[in-house]
Amino acid sequence: MKNFFLILLLWLHVFACNVLTAQEKIGETTALFSNQEPIFLKLKMSVKNVKKNTNDSTYVESILYYKNEAATYDSLKIDLRARGNNRRENCYYAPLKLKLSKSATKGTLFEGNKKLKLVLPCLIESNNNDYVIKELMAYQLYEIVTPVHYKTRLVNIEFIEEKGKRTITKDLKGVLIEDIDNVAKRLHGNEIKRRILPLQQDDVASIRNSFFQYLIANTDFSTTYLHNGKLLFIDKKIIPLPYDFDMSGLVDASYAVVSNIQNITLDITDVKERVYKGYKRDELLFEQVRKEFIDNKSKMFEAIDHLEKYFDDRNQFIIAKRFVTQFFEIIENDNAFKRKILDKARED
Repeated sequence: MKNFFLILLLWLHVFACNVLTAQEKIGETTALFSNQEPIFLKLKMSVKNVKKNTNDSTYVESILYYKNEAATYDSLKIDLRARGNNRRENCYYAPLKLKLSKSATKGTLFEGNKKLKLVLPCLIESNNNDYVIKELMAYQLYEIVTPVHYKTRLVNIEFIEEKGKRTITKDLKGVLIEDIDNVAKRLHGNEIKRRILPLQQDDVASIRNSFFQYLIANTDFSTTYLHNGKLLFIDKKIIPLPYDFDMSGLVDASYAVVSNIQNITLDITDVKERVYKGYKRDELLFEQVRKEFIDNKSKMFEAIDHLEKYFDDRNQFIIAKRFVTQFFEIIENDNAFKRKILDKARED
């Protein structure tokens, strides 16, 4: 037994050194994502036209206005398109992909970003902006537990929609998300664009991803089919990188449904019900990641509390915070952790 604990301590020491080495290699992010204060934007476009006439390779020209340090608006020529299969088909506002030229962004807040994702509210409804804040919350929680994440920034958008000869202006919340190429560059890695079986992906990184998906109660992802996720090759490891969390129980959007991606039958009917979708791996690794999440608990709740002021409906904030609390009640309880996570891990 004594030898076992000595080996375990040695293993944990080696792991800690490896984590430090990986973090030392992380490059700086662009100025756009170095600050977490919201950016004020103005965007004028036809929602109908963008959804109908753009695809993965077809963009439309537009102008993005952003408030500078002098509290006046500068303009930036951009190309944009609709993105996201589900939201594009079912949402009033489709999320957008922005393409920016190097010459246009030089010397601006957006310098160093050739492409960006812009998450918008899905529908015209109450709480639509709060759903965006809760999705931002998910991104920020994942940022705490792993250096392999997307950088994000909250934006306040004066959205001017062109409808024929008239325009309608709405105040929307949005989230800017850095492009995968910037993530890879920042982490000194490369994107892998082909499918890699989950059990060939890095064990610890995969468990972290699965714990996080369980935390936010998200079933709408697949590391096998790269559904709402990318793969990065960093330090000779294949690491999953998740995105798009609007179908999660944490967000609890009005349109969210339990996903059956990969035709996996899940014994739940409500997105707020948690189910562990990760694979079986060495139990010591599960315990290691469990400890990581518990050790980061206070940081996670600090991040959650920081977002409270951006909610339109404080009840939505309270519900989201309680939902994360329930996750920690599970992983901090040995019996619940075994029953709901260890025993539920998939073998195929």
